[in-house]
Amino acid sequence: MMNSMLLTAGLPKCYWGEAALTATFILNRVPYATFDITPHELWFKVRPNLNVIRVWGCLAYVKLPDLKIQKLGTRTTKAIFLGYAEKSDARRFLDIESNHIIESRDTEYFEDKFAKHKNIVLADLPENDEGTKQTEVFNEPVVQDEAVVKETPAEPELAEPSTKRTRRPKDFGDDFVTYHVEADPLTYDEAMKTRDAVFWKEAIDNEIDSITSNNTWVLVDLPEGARPIGCKWIFKKKMKADGTIDKFKARLVAKGFAQKQGIDYFDTYAPVARMTTIRLLIALAAIHKLEIHQMDVKTAFLNDELTEEIYMQQPEGFVVRGLEDKVCKLMKSMYGLKQAPKIWHEKFDKVIRSNGYRVSETDKCVYTKFADGRGVIVCLYVDDMLILGTDLSCVTET
Repeated sequence: MMNSMLLTAGLPKCYWGEAALTATFILNRVPYATFDITPHELWFKVRPNLNVIRVWGCLAYVKLPDLKIQKLGTRTTKAIFLGYAEKSDARRFLDIESNHIIESRDTEYFEDKFAKHKNIVLADLPENDEGTKQTEVFNEPVVQDEAVVKETPAEPELAEPSTKRTRRPKDFGDDFVTYHVEADPLTYDEAMKTRDAVFWKEAIDNEIDSITSNNTWVLVDLPEGARPIGCKWIFKKKMKADGTIDKFKARLVAKGFAQKQGIDYFDTYAPVARMTTIRLLIALAAIHKLEIHQMDVKTAFLNDELTEEIYMQQPEGFVVRGLEDKVCKLMKSMYGLKQAPKIWHEKFDKVIRSNGYRVSETDKCVYTKFADGRGVIVCLYVDDMLILGTDLSCVTET
């Protein structure tokens, strides 16, 4: 989101902090996907005012403070909108002439006009003692509050006395301090302590339900000489294109890095569809006006039996009371195991071939089925499928 804002505004990367602050401000005013309520409303108990939202990085005229207004001079300065003040209802702007960040409430916005990299002097460039004159970025003339004065011959400027000023290190203060964006939790305990704990708990329960309904493991005593591998919860927020949360995902993965080759696994190779194949199929769909759909297989790696004998520690948060000394004997594959991709592909290949599909000779992840002038092409990419059909019924039957 920040990268898109910077590119649209034409601002250099040194303003990423301002973009992050504004992105946080906006996302806190967007409702959750599952609840018609915003984080701002949950925290402050009041609905946010969306009329304050402006296009980030647009150009604006900002009224100067009274102390800086000259009797016959301009009353505004040209600036770039950078976001919202933290402790007031003012807005933050980059003054193009002075290259300083200012805050103001009295502003005229031009939300369809933006700066360019070459027109902005980076904030971290040094200034000389006389100041730096900036290149103009506005094409429109500044609107004056006073009546237009007729042109008169320019008077000779009086030379200003030379002054010596003490140079001080630049103090940006809070200009480049961003809010701490809440990251995805790394452990089960951490997930249960976040403000989204109820959503993470629902995602965890769904994952455990999938595992138990699939009879993935049984609790047994650890055989003598055997060493169990660990497991870990992986948490991820799946986002929509507009930056809002789509859903909370929790995945239990085995710590496959602890497996021993020749004992816990042997062959691990599993083919993956080439990107050239995917591009070719999409091109064929466009040329021949084929129906094209995408789907993913839920808990794909939990669908086939293990041939190796592997033991795993009980997952965090789901250690059975009274059976703490037991371990999980894996009956089926799990995410994280070295051989999991190979087992899944072999299972998929066996099932789809039994339904009349033929595997391509050029790409072992492409399957075809044609009969009576109708046909389907299935392309497997790990646990995602691209399905092309001559009509919608062919696709849905797949």
